[in-house]
Amino acid sequence: MTETPVFDVPFILGTMRLHERPEFADPETLGDWLQRRVDQGLNWFDHADIYADQQCEQRFGDALRRRPALRAQIHLVTKGGIVLPRRDRSAFGVKHYDTSADYLGASIDGSLARLGVERLDHYLLHRPDPLMDAEATGRALDAAIDAGKVGTVGVSNFLPEQWRRLQAAMHHRLGAHQLKLSLAHPDALFDGFYDAIVADGLAPMAWSPLGGGSVFEDVLGSALSQLAERLDSTTAGLALAWLRRLPGRPIPVIGTLNEKRIESLLANGNLELDRPTWFALLEEARSHRVP
Repeated sequence: MTETPVFDVPFILGTMRLHERPEFADPETLGDWLQRRVDQGLNWFDHADIYADQQCEQRFGDALRRRPALRAQIHLVTKGGIVLPRRDRSAFGVKHYDTSADYLGASIDGSLARLGVERLDHYLLHRPDPLMDAEATGRALDAAIDAGKVGTVGVSNFLPEQWRRLQAAMHHRLGAHQLKLSLAHPDALFDGFYDAIVADGLAPMAWSPLGGGSVFEDVLGSALSQLAERLDSTTAGLALAWLRRLPGRPIPVIGTLNEKRIESLLANGNLELDRPTWFALLEEARSHRVP
């Protein structure tokens, strides 16, 4: 049985925008950047095979192939199961989901090859597939763990009955759930979704933890700015502290690759919010009083 992963970092660094930085086309430049992150204690990185149509995984792997010692210090999460239109071999050229055993086996092997590693710390099904054969999918994921290709398997954006159906077909436990969660998108805290994740022992990973920048806008943005000044923090640090206050302490997946922003978030990584402050920010986020 696999165990729930422990993300012993203040946040995970997402790689979705890696291809947008021309300098990172040079493996040595990217390798230097990665080494600085690891030296800061940031050694978890989140990928998906659809990011820049596999280019982000490839660039990351090219850098790691130049730095074998660095590769041993890094933990990798990647996601699969989405087929982009350009990779659909049918006459339709349609984006779709594929959680069939053959597809997932090839997806895992492809990510391993592009990233230049023998094992993925965590592999997530990127989206729930309405056509998923849970028994076949579960066997394929169990086999990947048994073969040592994957440390732990998880899901992203799944509803409770969707991940429970998959879990029932597996002998290894699902380890994590990556969901959209932030001050700008707190609904999962009130419809039972987040409670189900924690109750089922899945480690919550919050994607878009700053709401794509929307937490810094309008009334919520003003409230964060005023409170951040009082607490000697930053608005982004405060928004992440609000997330970390939740039971299960969801790990934010940060999209920025800007070193100064990363350093700023690290500087505020230990900020703890009391209950009144947490609920005051919730009121601003939802634009109504706590009932």
